[in-house]
Amino acid sequence: MTTPLYWHTEGQGYDLILIHGWGMNSQVWKNLLPSLTPHFRVHCVDLPGYGFSQPSDDRTLDQVAHSLLSNSPQRAIWVGWSLGGLVASKVALLAPERVAGLVTVASSPRFAAEHGWRGIKPEVLEAFTEQLSEDFQTTVERFMALQAMGSPTARQDIKWLKEAVLSHPSPQPEVLQAGLNILADADLRPHLREISMPWLRMYGRLDGLVPVKVAQELDILAPQSQRQIFANASHAPFISDPQHFTQELLAFCGQCLPS
Repeated sequence: MTTPLYWHTEGQGYDLILIHGWGMNSQVWKNLLPSLTPHFRVHCVDLPGYGFSQPSDDRTLDQVAHSLLSNSPQRAIWVGWSLGGLVASKVALLAPERVAGLVTVASSPRFAAEHGWRGIKPEVLEAFTEQLSEDFQTTVERFMALQAMGSPTARQDIKWLKEAVLSHPSPQPEVLQAGLNILADADLRPHLREISMPWLRMYGRLDGLVPVKVAQELDILAPQSQRQIFANASHAPFISDPQHFTQELLAFCGQCLPS
């Protein structure tokens, strides 16, 4: 059964929202819940058109952010992985009064590489677009392999991501295409200094999609933020190094709670 926007909620305490990345669903956070739910009321969402959330005309970054705001707690700590980090950042810009703290995981304000900026090469995104129309299942699997590449636990990481994806209904190809468009076109760099709430940026040192050099660039573009780099992780540090990831996340979230 699908719903307009599917949320899995469990735990007690202050609200904590977790947003998955491209091609994935809310199940990717499953292994973190036992550590988070004793401290927070955790909300894991399937983005519009993903998993158990119904297909939607909300396809742009602004539209997706507004969709989540319309269906989420009045105030929460927002955590977004990869594409989800872009969504969470947009939420923080649109409705700062709703965001007690922002955490972006293996995410970038500008995913596509361009002159002087590191990121995913435009031809790689274009290739995914072409492959998507032919065989979207294989395209998503290739993207999973890219996300885990470089991690010492790459084989285990890919297995976990596949299990998460297969546990929920597959996203529609047009929704995946819209996500690729966001990754290719979105650029929040000019607005980063407007993010006023506590903000933690988390990276994997071995990440091939969001190079760790981006972290250094953002130290300049967003000096009000904090950063954490996981030495033995690639694009999914919460899967490669869940214990260390959870420890750092809980420590930061503790700073965001009302006194």
